[in-house]
Amino acid sequence: MRLTRQLWISGAIIAALICALTPVQGFSQSVPLAQTPPMGWNDWYQYECTISDAIVRANADALVSTGMRAAGYTYISIDDCWQGKRDADGNIQPNGRFPDMKALADYVHSKGLKFGIYSSPGPKTCARYEGSYGHEEQDARTYARWGVDLLKYDWCSAAKVYKPEQMQAVYKKMGDALKRTGRPIVYSLCQYGLQAVWRWGASVGGNMWRTTDDIGGDYYRVSMFGFMQNGLAPYAGPGHWNDPDILQIGIGKLNHDEELTQMSLWCILAAPLQAGNDLAHMSKDTLAILTNLEVIAVDQDAKGVEGHRAWQEGPLEIWVKPLADGSKAVGLFNRGIGLLPITVRFQDIGLPESVQIRDLWARKDLGAFHGSYTATIPRHGAVMLKVK
Repeated sequence: MRLTRQLWISGAIIAALICALTPVQGFSQSVPLAQTPPMGWNDWYQYECTISDAIVRANADALVSTGMRAAGYTYISIDDCWQGKRDADGNIQPNGRFPDMKALADYVHSKGLKFGIYSSPGPKTCARYEGSYGHEEQDARTYARWGVDLLKYDWCSAAKVYKPEQMQAVYKKMGDALKRTGRPIVYSLCQYGLQAVWRWGASVGGNMWRTTDDIGGDYYRVSMFGFMQNGLAPYAGPGHWNDPDILQIGIGKLNHDEELTQMSLWCILAAPLQAGNDLAHMSKDTLAILTNLEVIAVDQDAKGVEGHRAWQEGPLEIWVKPLADGSKAVGLFNRGIGLLPITVRFQDIGLPESVQIRDLWARKDLGAFHGSYTATIPRHGAVMLKVK
């Protein structure tokens, strides 16, 4: 009897230890996150503060029915303007446009997708909704309970309550809180590249971090934000990525060639691919750009290397990204205002004299070339090649 009791007590102690060491919510903290740049959809540039439960569900449906999920887009992320007030215990509540956030997350998950949400370390978000200031641990647990898979954390009003030198500690506070929930939640830092975030983003738990201000605008803003990424490659890799912001494809501010430029450059940059358009009402051209599997494969390449500028002559640029199979993705960009030829000299970009070239947008093998290759590119246009 005594031995039985001792065994029972020992078992109880072991069980208690196991429970103490097991993360809450029954999730594993060892799940590797963002091993390739996250792909999905974010509502902000299309909907801003008109976003609602119904709109999110419609875009989740479209992500599946259009084939975008099959192409790799898996995150459905709500940006600002979903928050309501806090209850008597301080728990954040959604506003009237989102009657049941847990039910919405469940719906997104039922589509084979992941669910993202937004907050700020300050008292208010950019749109002046409730932020997470003073409620970081509480909000992280709420997000985990709802079934959140990604948090975008936007600096905004944090500048009113924190000093600049506190930024890293502030972002680490939420990063640690997310880890303690035990749920695998991709952590997206949004502070516009302040304080060279690429140097410290990973150390505070970030899986991706904005290297720029908000991109919303015409080609010139997209071009500026994209091409200024040169030199940031050492800070990107599996689990942590530089983020030049959301794709503007299909929103209506870029023409066809400009959209090809953004998609080509973002994929060479190994940037997160977040569509920002109305997925339920997009054109065939928009869908074709967003779902070109050969171009997406460059972004999602297992080597996880961010590309770099290999050559520039005025408005003409050549960017190169090494790939896991030993080949290289090569982007030719014309930032000028008229049709111009660009010549790639293979030795200048670390290639042998004789190569095989495939045009990824045309999805066509171009054949063998010796010494160089020349393409004529329209204003604000791009050509994307795979060279081996």
